[in-house]
Amino acid sequence: MTFVDELTARSADRLSAIIGASRGSTDGGTSHALLQIALANEVAVAELAASWVGTTPELDVKLAFARQAGDEAGHFQLVAERLRALGFDMDAFVPPAANPLFQVLATLDGTVARIAAGLFTLEAIAYGVNESFIAYCRAHDDTETVRIYETIIQPEEREHQLIGRTLLEKYAATPEARTLAQDTVDRVLEIASRTRAAAATRLGVACIPGC
Repeated sequence: MTFVDELTARSADRLSAIIGASRGSTDGGTSHALLQIALANEVAVAELAASWVGTTPELDVKLAFARQAGDEAGHFQLVAERLRALGFDMDAFVPPAANPLFQVLATLDGTVARIAAGLFTLEAIAYGVNESFIAYCRAHDDTETVRIYETIIQPEEREHQLIGRTLLEKYAATPEARTLAQDTVDRVLEIASRTRAAAATRLGVACIPGC
């Protein structure tokens, strides 16, 4: 097994727990309300990736963050257009303050930690919980949101994660770098689990899209 394979296997149970929790009760929420949360998450990831572009020296990683930022901004626009079609006034949307997960991620320095957090782990979480959201939308006959996620958002989220795997294999090349990557993944999964559980309790619905 490669290092990234080992890291994936090591984190599988914790990631599965987060994804499994996102399949909880579908009562109490609407796709309209949940898409507004998706908006906040998309802009948060876009801002995070963009903030790392200028301070990442490795060109391939710099461009990966730039691509991630652009794609997530595109996802924001797709979700915004869907919300407008559902009658939401986008002029009234104000992104909330960063949740604890993104507050921590914004402080990360170093290429390996940023790849492990932003491309490898965040995108794995997003892809998994988005699958639960797609199932929720399908159950509520929101076929257009299902189409947007299945044909555009999810393929790009998967591609970000695959890029993260490749870059992590390349740059986590020493025992110290690999330990840092493992610690970063553990930390992101732990904080994401807590913040998503708190959000699910507050909203009364668990299938929240995005991170």
